[in-house]
Amino acid sequence: SQNADLSLGDKLVFNVQGVLMETTVGSIRTVDWAQLQMNFMIVFPAGVLEKAPQFHVVTAYVPDAPSSALLQRELVKKFPNVSVIDLRQIYTVVEDVLDKVAWVINFMAFFSILTGIIVLIGSVRTSKYQRIRESVLLRTMGAKSKQILKITSLEYFYLGVLGSLVGILLSLIGSQLLATLLFEEPFVPSGVPFYLFLPGITILVLFIGLSNIRSVLTSPPLEVLRKEV
Repeated sequence: SQNADLSLGDKLVFNVQGVLMETTVGSIRTVDWAQLQMNFMIVFPAGVLEKAPQFHVVTAYVPDAPSSALLQRELVKKFPNVSVIDLRQIYTVVEDVLDKVAWVINFMAFFSILTGIIVLIGSVRTSKYQRIRESVLLRTMGAKSKQILKITSLEYFYLGVLGSLVGILLSLIGSQLLATLLFEEPFVPSGVPFYLFLPGITILVLFIGLSNIRSVLTSPPLEVLRKEV
């Protein structure tokens, strides 16, 4: 109904073996296309299609593939005009397509996170000399190495948390838009970025940041400035 832009009360014309039948949409049901059921049915009221040519659809469950093949052979043998459709194969194909779609969505999310990591690490490395000058200035004003280490650790910790959190949220939003707008599939966010990438990126940024000021903590301020200049 969404693709055909139909709503309650709209008029539809069906061609039943050359006979045009005008109908009115009285109700619309929700269909879960992930379930291989008869989701394509259009229900008519009694007394409308009884005289039209008809065929019957029956579904049967079999436990395994050999039983399914045996049942199909017996049906075709006893009823030659019966068409048998193995939904197991169709379900396998549909499941494979959905798995590939999910893989593409997850890949785009992780690719966005990886890009954010590279940008974040690059910005940390670029600000190395600025952080060194700030640390030297603090030492010149009398700050101890432990105080500088604490200040720098908190700064890079919050930088890592905020940077990784923003990157993860943006990647999830992009993946959701990709899933719903392009693939028209429900999006189920993964918790992996939060309990794996978030602490991992934070620790990595903290490690890189502390390595930038390592020379400041172990050398006199004048010596550090001479090396950097």
